[in-house]
This record gives sequence, structure tokens and C-alpha cells, in this order.
Amino acid sequence: MLTKCVVYVVYLLFVLSFVDGGLRKRKEDKTKCPKVKAIRNFDIEGMLHNWYVIEYYASSEEALAYRCMRAEFTMSSSDVITMNFTYSFTDDPLNEQLIGNITWIIPNPAEPAHWTHSEDTYEGVYNTFVLDSDYISWALLLHCAEKSKVPRYLSSFIMSREPTLGVNVISYLRDKLPQYDIDLSYMFNMTQTDCNSTDFENIPPSLLINLNRPQMGDRRHPMKHIH
Repeated sequence: MLTKCVVYVVYLLFVLSFVDGGLRKRKEDKTKCPKVKAIRNFDIEGMLHNWYVIEYYASSEEALAYRCMRAEFTMSSSDVITMNFTYSFTDDPLNEQLIGNITWIIPNPAEPAHWTHSEDTYEGVYNTFVLDSDYISWALLLHCAEKSKVPRYLSSFIMSREPTLGVNVISYLRDKLPQYDIDLSYMFNMTQTDCNSTDFENIPPSLLINLNRPQMGDRRHPMKHIH
């Protein structure tokens, strides 16, 4: 009987030690980008040209601020990629189409699906990873910016060559994101309808003055962030 009690006590101590060890597991460093597996055998030329952003995530945003986001990828050399994009703000009653751009370099030719951008306007090192793509219809991008002693900034695009994308494909791509600490409850649908720019010349000046419209020029574009 005593032997059984000893065995039970040893077992109980082992279980408690295991649980305690799990509770005291080192917390993830939220100032660093997650370890990412970019797509293998990446065809960078297949990634070029026009895309619609179908779903959008940014770690600093709890509501979708943008609509009608579209992107065009170009290459000026074998290791320089530029994304020009258009978008408008969801709370802009005039639906003004704005433009932005970001340029990356490929730091390692052996990993062409990993791009980096470092410029003061982007507040630190900005990593972009192509997580997956079939090049002809859909693609999944992850962006992560690091700045010393502050939380990292994560964002992600689910993109399509067409204004819509199948539900099954979206689900397949969304399932890849939680491992990179992306909360899918804040992965928002990007509206791609009624995206034509407003014709300001045909709007009466009195209407423009009376509109309760935010100042677009003072607001950041979707690829920038605030720490």
C-alpha cells in the first residue's frame, strides 16, 4: 500500500511540474516578426501585374478603414519590386480614389518570396512574405514591420486577379494565417464595388463645403502604421 502511495505522489509531482512548466513557458516576443515560411519555388514574374485585395488585416486596426484596394506589382530590376496601389476610405462620402506605393528589395536571391523595405517613412524594417499563390487567380501576402522596443506591426492581404474570390479558396488561405499570430476575427472583407473615382468637377461647391468629410491628405495609407 505504501509503495502505491509513493508511486502516486511521484506521478502527481510529475504532472504538476509539467503543468507549471507550461504555464511558465517563455512568452513570444511581440516586438519581433514571426518565423515565416515563404512560398517555395516562387515564380516572381508570375506575381507581377494587377491584383484586387479581397480581405485585409492589420494588427493596429479593429475596424476596416479602407475599400476598393487594388495593387499592381512591377519589377525595375531582378531584386527590386514595387507595389503601386489605389484605395479609398470607407468613411469618405465622395469615395475619392487615393494612391500609394511601396518598394522592396529581395535580400536573398535564394528566397525570392521574402522582400524587405527599410525607410524612415515605414518606421523600421518592413518584411513582406508571399505565403502562397497560384499566380493566375489568388495570392496571400504577410507584412511585418519591426521597430525597437515597440510591438511589431502585422498585416495581410488575400488577393485575387478578379474582384471576387471563391469561398473555399478564401477559407484555404485564411487557415494559413493564425500560425503567424493573425486574429482572423479582424480579417475584413474588402469591398470591390462602386470603386469609380468621384468626378469633383460636376459636384456643386456648396455640397463640397457642407460635407462632413475627413481630410484625406492627413491620413496614413494602408501600408503604413502607427506605433
